[in-house]
Amino acid sequence: MFGIILGLIVLMVLAFMGWSIIWVAPIAAGVVALTGGLDLLEAYTDTYMSGFVGFAKQWFPVFMLSAIFGKLMADTKMATSIAEGLAKLMGTKRAILGVLLAAAVLTYGGISLFVVVFAIYPLALSLFREANISRKLLPATVALGAFTFTMTALPGTPQIQNLIPIPYFQTDAMAAPIMGIVAALIMGVGGYFYLIWRQKQLTTKGEVFVEPKDNSVVKVDDDHKPNIWLSLLPLAAVILTLNLLKWDIVVALLAGNILILLLNLTKFRGFVKSINEGAVSSITAIINTSAAVGFGTVVQNVPGFERLTELLMRIPGNPLVSEAVAVNLLAGATGSASGGMGIALEALGGKYYELSQTSGIDPEAFHRIASLASGGLDVLPHNGAVLTVLTITGMTHKDSYKDIAVVGIIIPIIATIVAIIMAAMGIY
Repeated sequence: MFGIILGLIVLMVLAFMGWSIIWVAPIAAGVVALTGGLDLLEAYTDTYMSGFVGFAKQWFPVFMLSAIFGKLMADTKMATSIAEGLAKLMGTKRAILGVLLAAAVLTYGGISLFVVVFAIYPLALSLFREANISRKLLPATVALGAFTFTMTALPGTPQIQNLIPIPYFQTDAMAAPIMGIVAALIMGVGGYFYLIWRQKQLTTKGEVFVEPKDNSVVKVDDDHKPNIWLSLLPLAAVILTLNLLKWDIVVALLAGNILILLLNLTKFRGFVKSINEGAVSSITAIINTSAAVGFGTVVQNVPGFERLTELLMRIPGNPLVSEAVAVNLLAGATGSASGGMGIALEALGGKYYELSQTSGIDPEAFHRIASLASGGLDVLPHNGAVLTVLTITGMTHKDSYKDIAVVGIIIPIIATIVAIIMAAMGIY
């Protein structure tokens, strides 16, 4: 037990320092193995790597096709067309709503949240300028649309945080739809009203829009954008084939990619470059998450793991509470929703599935809580998505992190608690 806790501390501290989990996770796993009586070399070359390779084998096609999908949507300007269309529909007076809805639609359609940040920012800056809203709220607005309810709560979302629990609980992307919708409403509506309140608070203090120091790379490109309705078709194709036709996510994403290519044949010269860049960008994402899962595999193989499982199962109340605690803490330790959930489910997924069979709680509830809980403490200051959105928007942690924490940590945790209560009442 001491070794597991020490390993987690090493993982968390080094992640907070900005060190890559790709090599931090094996070090933390080595601490766990050494204190747990495992042979150090064998623990790395066999146990750790079996978890690493197993996750990569199962999920690499999804990561790669998703990254290519996002890159093609961005490079063909389909993502920009959707974002601009939704923002114009909302109008300048509802700039915050327009930005978060645009980010939400793109994310729910299967586009990586990192791609969404780049696609949304030029438009968001323009809207905030017209509405005279402080740029301090821009990162939190994008985060609310891209990092929260569309990532973990809305049933049917093709984001990886909603897909990882599927093999552990024998479910699908639509698992526990009522719980998911209610949690999404709490996050989306609650976060929106918080941001509106903050807007009024900042305006009262005289804090309004100030031009960024470097505005050279954030102009909205109006040239050769496809029609918004055509742009929505690939997103709809992924969602509908995944959830209505029950196609495998790999086939659904492949269909979405092919549709983008067919709808943009005049831009075929740029296809290879976009596909190459998308494929390359997926490598880091899959390796980061696989590294975290490898750590979870080592934890699962030391004697102290049984004690850890006992302690988690002794958390009072519904077993969904212990699942939520485990996933949230590990997501916070790794600074990654998918990484934290990967560790937790690799180590404890089998146990929670057994509990779903004996406790009378539907496996779909375990799926949805695992997904929801991954989107809480993951948004700590060292989270990669947080660092990206702050860098792109030109804001600092001091400027904007408080608001990101409210919409990305506090409100999602509240939503998770409400979902657990619903599950306890038999409402899935």
